[in-house]
Amino acid sequence: MSYDLILKNGEIVFPGEGVTRGSVAVKGGKIAAILQPGQTAEAARVIDCTDRWILPGAIDPHTHVGFGAKEDDWTTETRTAAMQGVTGLMTFWRSEDLDKTTPEWRDAGEARSVIDFGFHFGVTARRHVEEFPKVAAKYGVTSLKVYLMYKGETGRAKGFTEVDDALLFQALQAAATVRGGVVGVHCENTEVIPVFREPVKSSGRMDLGAWDDQSPGFLETENVFRVAYFGEKAGCPVNIVHMSAGESLELVRRMRRPDRPAINVETCIHYLALTRDSGIGDLGKVNPPLRSQSDADTLWEGVRDGAVQTIGSDHVARKRATKGPDIWQASAGFPGMAQIWPVLVSEGFHKRGIPIETLSAATSRNVAKLYNLSGKGRIAPGYDADFAIVDPEGETTVRHTDYPSHSDYSPYEGMTFRGAVTHTVLRGMLLSENGALAEGVDAAPAGKYLFRAN
Repeated sequence: MSYDLILKNGEIVFPGEGVTRGSVAVKGGKIAAILQPGQTAEAARVIDCTDRWILPGAIDPHTHVGFGAKEDDWTTETRTAAMQGVTGLMTFWRSEDLDKTTPEWRDAGEARSVIDFGFHFGVTARRHVEEFPKVAAKYGVTSLKVYLMYKGETGRAKGFTEVDDALLFQALQAAATVRGGVVGVHCENTEVIPVFREPVKSSGRMDLGAWDDQSPGFLETENVFRVAYFGEKAGCPVNIVHMSAGESLELVRRMRRPDRPAINVETCIHYLALTRDSGIGDLGKVNPPLRSQSDADTLWEGVRDGAVQTIGSDHVARKRATKGPDIWQASAGFPGMAQIWPVLVSEGFHKRGIPIETLSAATSRNVAKLYNLSGKGRIAPGYDADFAIVDPEGETTVRHTDYPSHSDYSPYEGMTFRGAVTHTVLRGMLLSENGALAEGVDAAPAGKYLFRAN
């Protein structure tokens, strides 16, 4: 049998299972066969993967497309992702009228994106909760996000007046009626933050650590308890997104039980690779804040033993000009999608000895399982032929100028990571090779919207 593509003689990483030497054959955009060492076959294209890992392409579960340059983000950010082994993303779509605006945003993505993408719906009003079962079925979106960060004065400053504990509980009730429904929650107790913020701010502090001190980790942990407890009472799985504090993970460990709805945990690469002491100043402002090295170490152990299920980037393509003039006025968030594999391979595999199949599961299989992404996240016949090919002994030095992102900086700027993505493949199509987009990718974007049946 002749194939369209063969990834030849590599170390095939099966997420959560193990690593086996062999080749992967692709036909019609799907994985057609796993070939044993020495087994030969013909293909229109062969990529030699000797001494390299063949991984499922990363699916970034946490991005904010449109927060940089609106619809142009679909062009710049998906190409940036494609250059570094990311073949899919989930992004938050927030609008006063989800039913009316979702088709236009989906169509913009399909016209511009070079990788596959799906949506989480952002909940900021009761109408979103009431409409969720209908729009979930209509647009194939089975996940919600509730922003506890936008309660009270913080929310009113952004025009949100309905974010409270009642909205959270109603969102959990609504998602419980949707097959595969899960509610992600930004956990920070904004009602207590001013107790810490005012003395820290009035002392004249401008360092990055001040942002952590004005919203300490236990304010995340307190909200984590509330979300997990409400999820149990509403009968709905929850997902603690961008977990930053080690104490929050320890609480989840204590609360998990086999007879209650799942408490899923997502962290982001910046909580693993950066800290409040990283020396990047205002560039490192993010919500929740960067924490201590101890917090990072605890989260890494959660990745190792599976207590942390998924890892994303919380990518926001804002300009450097928004990151100032001081820590108090700087915008929160930064880009990071292109650093997923460099961080995980260098900091997770090489530095901490976490098996690559464990790291791969957190960026592929587990994401696909949590969000009902059919045909994604595994290396097996019949699954989409989405791959990141990584040289574990290569080297990646972060320079924001290497990417087409709308953002003109990186919090990882100048950092060198051990490990390098050499190829990205989406449904059998070569997206990038050795850090450059493949020919034809720009002219014919092939990203598809991920409709999730419910």
